[in-house]
Amino acid sequence: MSRAVPGEAGSTATAYPNIALIKYWGKRDEALHLPVTSSLSLTLGVFPTVTTVTVDDELTADLVTAADAPAAPAFAGKVIRFLDLVRELAGDPRRARVATRNTGPTGAGLASSASGFAALAMAAADAYGLGLDRRALSRLARRGSGSAARSLYGGFAQWHRGEGDGAAGDLSSYAEPVAAPLLDPALVVAMVDAREKAITSREAMRRTVETSPFYEPWVRSSADDLVEMHRAIAAGDLAAVGEIAERNALGMHATMLGARPAVRYFAPGSLRVLDRVLALRAEGIAAYATMDAGPNVKVLCDRHDSAVVAAALTETGAAQRILVANPGPGARLGDLTVPADTEFSVVSGHDQR
Repeated sequence: MSRAVPGEAGSTATAYPNIALIKYWGKRDEALHLPVTSSLSLTLGVFPTVTTVTVDDELTADLVTAADAPAAPAFAGKVIRFLDLVRELAGDPRRARVATRNTGPTGAGLASSASGFAALAMAAADAYGLGLDRRALSRLARRGSGSAARSLYGGFAQWHRGEGDGAAGDLSSYAEPVAAPLLDPALVVAMVDAREKAITSREAMRRTVETSPFYEPWVRSSADDLVEMHRAIAAGDLAAVGEIAERNALGMHATMLGARPAVRYFAPGSLRVLDRVLALRAEGIAAYATMDAGPNVKVLCDRHDSAVVAAALTETGAAQRILVANPGPGARLGDLTVPADTEFSVVSGHDQR
């Protein structure tokens, strides 16, 4: 095991957010972050998180900073609990300094926790000398944030729900890449509201699972959606991929509306964007919407249609920013915030609040 010494630069990792096309919504084990359903996502080449972990013999407590300032207590607590897991695996009790920088909005339904914990998992595992392979890193990242399991991989990735509970479930719940050689997709992100949402994903998820009468039917239909999604990806059928993703996302939001009390992430601007996506399809553009736990809308389309889609969404006046994101890379060691194989385009930056 490699041993860091005070003054060393530490281990740095960069990870990108992913947007689920087949959604993860609901845990069967909160401690191990074992999901009720399997999910499938697309990693984006925007909004990376860069995290450095430096193990230090002289520290008596972990130090966590975010964007060069002391981290909020709730966030720092999550990071420290994750480091405790890494220390247990490594058999190394030393404390660490963690410096993280998220380049996108936090807590706004744009998968900041996925990129954040994927970067933390890779950096911490390296700093503590764990020597984990990619699958094991995916399982480790899952313990910080479920969707982080998928951000270990670039492009499309599936997170397996795993079989059984406890140790068996932990070992079998991980993400792996999904080949899509016949697709050339882009996601156009309509940032309706980048502010932190009022109801966290964790609380919304728990409330939905416990109280929504629509949840179990969605779970069953999501399993069918996943099977059909694999067929569509293998066939290179972007329209089918989009249709499946859109119905899966809207079904997830329906389960939230059925929760008691209801969870509603839709904003007026969200609905305007969704209406424009329907109009684009009527005009012959294969564009399909998906939404996570937040008001922002992501529109899947072919890369060559992304400029047209972005312009159409800009015309709605519903979004503060329109961003075109191409598929991004998996998590990697080093500060790699502008890799050569991704593109990032700000189409509009006006404030509509």
